[in-house]
Amino acid sequence: MLKVGLTGSIGSGKSTIAKAFTILGIPVYFSDIEAKKILDQPDIIESIVAKLGSDLLSSNGFIDRKSLASRVFNDHNALQWLNSLIHPRVRRHFIEWVDSNNHLPYIIQESAIMLETGFSSFFDKIVVVTCPLEERINRVLYRDNMTREQVLERMENQWPEELKVKKADMIIKNDDRSLALPQILALHQIFLELSGKMSEITSSEN
Repeated sequence: MLKVGLTGSIGSGKSTIAKAFTILGIPVYFSDIEAKKILDQPDIIESIVAKLGSDLLSSNGFIDRKSLASRVFNDHNALQWLNSLIHPRVRRHFIEWVDSNNHLPYIIQESAIMLETGFSSFFDKIVVVTCPLEERINRVLYRDNMTREQVLERMENQWPEELKVKKADMIIKNDDRSLALPQILALHQIFLELSGKMSEITSSEN
């Protein structure tokens, strides 16, 4: 089975691209969604409250995600601590998920900070979704009701797109001038072919 990592900067549209692969029948692990589930686990809530304060609790006893995001994206040390708390658990869950899907030709993990955390080494291929800076900013402004300054603060906590591109095996251009679907379909065929070759190699080794 081929393991594909899909990443890109905030506002690049990587989640939309990932959803297109699910329509093709490819399972996608959405890291941000799984991280939010982990954020609701009692021991995680307890750790966050102990470290960052009970004012982050909402009235229902869960962590207020908007307040948490506002806190950590203005505090690099707090962000690093939160990532060290959440991401190992996401990683373990993902590896279990991979094992449950190992009968399929390939799987995808969609993650914003795959390269930053060093987890990209787990994958056979890395796909980076690209988009011009102003388009990315405008998408996040429209989607998340944030100020331009807040969007730029989020971007500063991720690698610049140019660096991500250097680490990519494949690129999907997701801007107003490029059609994403033909690129997705082309990569789908490439991954199916690569997964077949990997199966042949595995069989010959055994």
